[in-house]
Amino acid sequence: MFFETNETIILASASPRRKELLGRLGVPFIVHASNAVERPIENGEKPETYAQALASIKASAIYEDHPGTLVIGADTVVALDGKVFPKPKSAAQAEEFLRELSGRTHSVITGVTLIKDSAVTNFTSTTEVTFRKLDHALIHAYAATGDPLDKAGGYGIQTAGGLLVSEITGDYDNVVGLPIAELADAMRSSGLIWLKGDDL
Repeated sequence: MFFETNETIILASASPRRKELLGRLGVPFIVHASNAVERPIENGEKPETYAQALASIKASAIYEDHPGTLVIGADTVVALDGKVFPKPKSAAQAEEFLRELSGRTHSVITGVTLIKDSAVTNFTSTTEVTFRKLDHALIHAYAATGDPLDKAGGYGIQTAGGLLVSEITGDYDNVVGLPIAELADAMRSSGLIWLKGDDL
């Protein structure tokens, strides 16, 4: 890849999808999943604010143990009419989520936090996703695969869950779990990564 860095980069996420996306930058990084407790959304809190708060909690928890590194935290939420759909706790709950999302357009919001020394960068990325009108058999069959259980909103666009989607507006990678192009821009503008051959 054409990026370089002098930073020790830590991804504060156990998500294999975020690991794969960050790997596109071609710079070395390590994974330390945060054990920070994800608080529930507060009454009246906007989904964007909530996603950003969770990303910050994750990044801060890892940075406390690894000062001087560059820590990247991220959290993705699915929201419709102000309601946040977390990772379902069961196949039955996944079916419930998918029935609510069926035939409608929801928002997929990823909050991202970068921490390096005293500098903290926060941003959110939002993609609008429209579901097809889903029949009961399709919802039941997909939920039974177990695929929805580790994914916000109960589906993965990069897996069989993509069959539920009719249209997206915005960044596809954001729906997968990390808006890597925006992240690269943020890291580059902060001097944390640079193109090979750039004058530092």
